[in-house]
Amino acid sequence: MATVDVIKCCMDSIRQMSDEIRDAIIYLDSGCTESFEYLGAFSLFLELGAHAICSLEKISPLDKVVDWNSTSGPAKKIVVITSRLLSDAHRYIIRCLSALQTVCSCAIFTCISETGHSAYPESPLGPDAYREYESLLVQDYEELARKSLMDSSHAGESTVKESTSAEDEGWSQSTTIEEDTLNFGSDASAQNLYEDNVIDRTGDVRKKLKVSVHHFPLILCPFSPRFFVLPSEGSVAEAYLSTEHDNSISFGLPPISTGTTSDGEDVPPGATLTAQFLYHLAAKMDLKLEIFSLGDSSKTVGKLLTDMSSLYDVGRRKRSAGLLLIDRTLDLLTPCCHGDSLVDRMFSSLPHGERMSSLSQAKSSQSPVKLGPAYLQRSPLTVQIPLNNVRKEDTSSSDNFQLVESVEAFLRGWNSRDSTSQMVELVNFSANLGEMSSQDLQSDLLCGSFVSTQNFHGTPYLEAILERRTKDGAMLIKKWLQESLRRENISLNAKIRPGYASISDLQPMLKALAKSQSSLAKNKGIIQLAAAALFALDESYSAKWDAFNSAEKILNVNAGDTSQSLAAQISDLINKSALVSSQGNNKMDAQRGLLTLQDALLLTVVGYILAGENFPSSGTVGPFSWQEEHFMKEAIVDAIVENPTVAKLKFLQGLTQDLEANFNRKSEEKKEGLSNNTESIDFDDDDWGSWGDEDSGKDKRKEQVYDDMQLKLELRDRVDNLFKFFHKLSSLKKNLSFREWSQAMSKFNDDPYSNKGLLYKVLSRVLAKHEVPGLEYHSSTVGRLFKSGFGRFGLGQVNPSLADHDVILVFVVGGINGVEVREAQEALSESSRPEVELILGGTTLLTPNDMFELLLGDCCCV
Repeated sequence: MATVDVIKCCMDSIRQMSDEIRDAIIYLDSGCTESFEYLGAFSLFLELGAHAICSLEKISPLDKVVDWNSTSGPAKKIVVITSRLLSDAHRYIIRCLSALQTVCSCAIFTCISETGHSAYPESPLGPDAYREYESLLVQDYEELARKSLMDSSHAGESTVKESTSAEDEGWSQSTTIEEDTLNFGSDASAQNLYEDNVIDRTGDVRKKLKVSVHHFPLILCPFSPRFFVLPSEGSVAEAYLSTEHDNSISFGLPPISTGTTSDGEDVPPGATLTAQFLYHLAAKMDLKLEIFSLGDSSKTVGKLLTDMSSLYDVGRRKRSAGLLLIDRTLDLLTPCCHGDSLVDRMFSSLPHGERMSSLSQAKSSQSPVKLGPAYLQRSPLTVQIPLNNVRKEDTSSSDNFQLVESVEAFLRGWNSRDSTSQMVELVNFSANLGEMSSQDLQSDLLCGSFVSTQNFHGTPYLEAILERRTKDGAMLIKKWLQESLRRENISLNAKIRPGYASISDLQPMLKALAKSQSSLAKNKGIIQLAAAALFALDESYSAKWDAFNSAEKILNVNAGDTSQSLAAQISDLINKSALVSSQGNNKMDAQRGLLTLQDALLLTVVGYILAGENFPSSGTVGPFSWQEEHFMKEAIVDAIVENPTVAKLKFLQGLTQDLEANFNRKSEEKKEGLSNNTESIDFDDDDWGSWGDEDSGKDKRKEQVYDDMQLKLELRDRVDNLFKFFHKLSSLKKNLSFREWSQAMSKFNDDPYSNKGLLYKVLSRVLAKHEVPGLEYHSSTVGRLFKSGFGRFGLGQVNPSLADHDVILVFVVGGINGVEVREAQEALSESSRPEVELILGGTTLLTPNDMFELLLGDCCCV
């Protein structure tokens, strides 16, 4: 029986679109670009006959002249693949149609099903969403065509005007023709070509423009054949998972589990879209799912999945698989901590791509506050691996000039097409390019990225690194570099020491392997991975990660002692961060491993979660006494007052400007006081006349003292609300199911220095066929029928065990991190069934920085 491979399944799904892709321009939105970059699918599109692959959000007039396959004639087909709702992608699709004047066919593939469109509150489409959109798109395009024909005599040139805002309601409002579209040119041949190909003399556009909408569910970011997350700018990952109520901690995380599930209108859009995605993913992989869930949100997703299953699935010959859904909120500690994972280090340190955030921000600003943001601002998964240091020796200024000359030569040819506005833009780009230094130019151009299909003799690079700790991963990269050098017959002048792979060992091997163009192209996979590892292991990034790791270990040890020692340690971290922020340089502090106030607040979150696990009843409200919390609150207040610019936090919104103004005023007063003390005091007759002004000066000082007191009281109120949020985090494991879970997991806590995450503990018990408290099985329609109807005749059905399946799919609702992927593989290898095919997935890939944004940033419910 064939093994389950997420990457192969995605590639096969793309090949099924070959008829639409052939001779078409492919437009991908940011979420699909992120997905297909990890998948390595761009070459497959060209192999299937695509003219070009372009960005949907960054449409350019050059798109219509690009032809990678050298086919004759302009492209008359476009294929749009979007990870968003059709209503969100509409404004970009209409711009594509207006820019490419010869288009006769438009095929749209979206990862959101028709049911998902009708269930999403922000979507105006109904159950027959695809056919509705086909009709609405043609109507809007017909209106655009008529408008352009009427205004063609007044339009002197073709220009693309970017829209600064997008409307939410309706289709006529979602795209402003004058602002968002490409006005058709005054060129007679182009105008005639447009009239012949787009609109006939009777005004019937539908006969000429063929629009079709299809479902393409497999838009995901695979890191390996058995591990994936959802694209950060797709509608599924951006949909909120929790509404604002007492049990919510973040719009991007499931609420705290209380034993109740959401029904009807209370179901968050993120849960609905996640269930839709998993259902169609299983269908594409030809799997019949037995669904198990742990946590309230997971139970809601499991119930939706079960309801989507039909009686028709019973007779199909599908491979049986177990699906385990887990709430991220059940274990917030693991993603908040800086664990032993090279992948987590790389994703935390490497620069990430820019978001196409204009649409998300516009939607979020207009959404009701009580429901949370319409879209979450998740961190992009696309990383930019700097390769400028790899080939720095070979760069020279002449390369820069040659590139500038090439651009100018291209501009001369483009100018002959009489496109003045594009010429001006590209000339400005050429001028800026000429002013750039060689190093800056190379830094912009030479950036690598992760591709899951790149492998070393059949071993995928990312998959192998995910399953190893930091040191083991670095040694494996060193081994791959050595074998690649041996294969290329490249000798090194430097001496490589055996054992642990240090930066001094990896850097010369990497530069030698990338020295020639042929070797760089042939070994690009290992070169990019090694460059990313060097970047993450550099002292400027690793020092702070190691400082975090040490602080977390100290908090963990203190949590095993007393609440007083843990509270004292948290206060000490806050006080030290305040001292660092007021005296140091942020960049130098990071290199020395010094922590800022934001870092201390994240460690406070870790401390409160640990306190909730170890001291659930120490305080009347929280895990600490009033006096212990008072010291921590005062430390945070003093730290913010001393340097308000270091903490851009949600709980300080509306107060930041006043704090900064107060800080600046005190700084100026301190400088003036110092300057007055250095000057000599001369008693003159004129000074006697100023004595009458003392009363006014005292009144002014009184007003300033009063304002300072008011500001500090307001700040204390904000900090009190912050600690109420900390109390909520510490109470995650106070309900009955968590107490049962803690008792069941006690056997895994024999070694206090080897704390495993929840995923490891659950899988270890599942594979050993031990009971998992709170784990719920979702019976299918037939299963419920046997249980309720035929059970009275002795034909009842016994609930299956998750460990009985040869394929287990685990999906963490809210996100997963690299440490959990490694620990899940460890749990599988240590079990009695290492042959089980384990597939891991999550809403997104979480780093400690992401958890800070979710818990204390714009997404939090403080």
